[in-house]
Amino acid sequence: MKFSYKLNNLLGTVYKKGNLIFTPDGNSVISPVGNRITIFNLRNNKSTTLPIESRYNYEAVGLSPDGFTLLTVNEVGEANIISLISQTVVYRYQFKRKVRAVKFSPDGKHFAVCKENNVFVFKAPNSKNIQYNGFVMERVFHGAYDETTCLDWSSDSKILAVGSKDMATKLYPLDKWKNFRLCSLGSHTEGIVGCFFEEGSYDITTISRNGQLCIWESTVEPQDLIPLNEIPVNKKKKKNDDDEDDVNIADSIERTEEETVAALEQLEVNDTNNKENKMFYKRVAKHFVADEVRKNNRDALLTSAAYHKTLKILVTGYSTGEFFIHELPDVNQIHSLSISDEKIKSISLNDTGDWIALGCGGSGQLLVWEWQSETYIMKQQGHSSNMSCISYSGDGQMIVTGGEDGKVKLWNIHSGFCFVTFTEHTNAVSDVAISGAKRFVVSASYDGTVRTYDLKSKLNMMLSSVRPKRQPIMDRCFVLLGYSSA
Repeated sequence: MKFSYKLNNLLGTVYKKGNLIFTPDGNSVISPVGNRITIFNLRNNKSTTLPIESRYNYEAVGLSPDGFTLLTVNEVGEANIISLISQTVVYRYQFKRKVRAVKFSPDGKHFAVCKENNVFVFKAPNSKNIQYNGFVMERVFHGAYDETTCLDWSSDSKILAVGSKDMATKLYPLDKWKNFRLCSLGSHTEGIVGCFFEEGSYDITTISRNGQLCIWESTVEPQDLIPLNEIPVNKKKKKNDDDEDDVNIADSIERTEEETVAALEQLEVNDTNNKENKMFYKRVAKHFVADEVRKNNRDALLTSAAYHKTLKILVTGYSTGEFFIHELPDVNQIHSLSISDEKIKSISLNDTGDWIALGCGGSGQLLVWEWQSETYIMKQQGHSSNMSCISYSGDGQMIVTGGEDGKVKLWNIHSGFCFVTFTEHTNAVSDVAISGAKRFVVSASYDGTVRTYDLKSKLNMMLSSVRPKRQPIMDRCFVLLGYSSA
């Protein structure tokens, strides 16, 4: 018998590890869910899992500016370029090492990859530039003394900023310029978590794990970069040339005192102009944004950060499960919230800056928070441990799951979202079942109890336990109104 089964969706988990990203329209969040990629449509309240599976968990994800090309890298360095139009893998590549971060340039022509203490810049494939090899390397930058952790492109895609664990941020030019080659920014005492260029400028903000925030100002504007022209090679003197040196008559005449002073002043002016054209950075401010968090927990660390270049708001997440919103460059705190006891691994802002996506890998949480109205756009959490049992409703529109974390969850088949979670069990759930009319759910647990939940009131309406001692219920068999689960 021939079957043509196709993956429809992935339920039970919403986030594992890696970075979250919004689509260019700001309506969807792309989340690495273990070895798969799930797209959560926030406008239509629906999730879709790509029919692509990796052998290992995804850790780094990047999206092209047009939203059609997705770059994914798993924890062993296997990279895929995925077309979101056809939802197929177009190119594959082996980095053979862990990749910390990937990001497309704003013009969509290149993408950069942080691997070990190096940064690789590849030519990005697109519909206008069809090529056999999708990973054409153009530049490799060696400058960091430890693992690179984050990167950002300037708005004109000419300069790449890379932060690393060596507490420095390196700035590399993609092309060769006369007044800029390489720049290294320090002033931090911990590894760099984020580095962010300003919109239409080379001014940059860097932030480290201990909450140190440095704001840097560039001496050169984007339009002031001077291309490096090729210097002509001096020709060797031929053998038949005269032995006498050519003498400049004007220079050979002794200058007066006034002419000498004028020449020296001109040299000083030329030196000043050359210094002004050179690209330098000046630190204009340094702040400590983690002081508020460390009042309650002195060991708290900054684990993730995101910056909206238009609104100039910085969002920082911490190991305590809290996140803060600051307005730059004055670093005024405008919002804060605690969402979990686990560390926030990833933060992302949509194009308008209204929605903030936060991922907590330890608890499997994925949240989208609208900070202006202080409401959740999406709040999803999978089982924090293994899923131990599952049961379908009679019409196939609902799934109830039980996990080793003692939680019972109900999932909607069409949207892929969990809409009810029951947490009354104190031990692993051994079996679950749902009534034929979808009025109630029954669950058995190793804590020795059987609980009945009313789906209308979303309450635990009945509790049965083994007396006098609560022994684990091991038979794992329910029969409810003609529907069985074993």
